[in-house]
Amino acid sequence: MLALRVRPDQLRFVADFEPIAALILAKSHVGATGFAWRPVAIYHDDRPAGMVVLATAPVAPDVCWIRHFFIDRDRQGRGIGGAALPALLALVRREYASCRRVLLTVHPENTAAQSVYRRGGFVDTGEVSDGEPVYAIDLN
Repeated sequence: MLALRVRPDQLRFVADFEPIAALILAKSHVGATGFAWRPVAIYHDDRPAGMVVLATAPVAPDVCWIRHFFIDRDRQGRGIGGAALPALLALVRREYASCRRVLLTVHPENTAAQSVYRRGGFVDTGEVSDGEPVYAIDLN
C-alpha cells in the first residue's frame, strides 16, 4: 500500500504528502480528530489499487465519513474507484449497523471524483467543510 501514488497534480485532492497510506495509517493509529479511523485497502485483479478510510465519531454513531479515497495513478481510468464505492457502502451497511448516513468531502476542482460520487448515489448537501463541498448518501 505504501507504494501507491496519485499523480502530482492530484495530491492536493487527497492528502498533503505521500505516501498517502502512511498518513492514513498514522491517523488510524492516533485516532485523529477524535475519530476512529479504519483503513480499507482496494484491490483490483488481486493487486493493491487504492485505499480509503472509514471514519466514525462516538458523538455521532449514525454518521460515517469517507476520507482519503484514492486510486493509484497507474490504475486510474479503469472504473476501479466507481466499483469500490458500492463495495465500501456495503461494508458500512454490514459492519456499522448504527450508521445511517455516509458523508465525504471532495476538492472543488476534483470533477472526476465528484462525478464518481454522484454516480454512486451521493448528493451535494450544499454544506462546505474546510473549503470542500460535503456529499452525502443516506443508507436504507
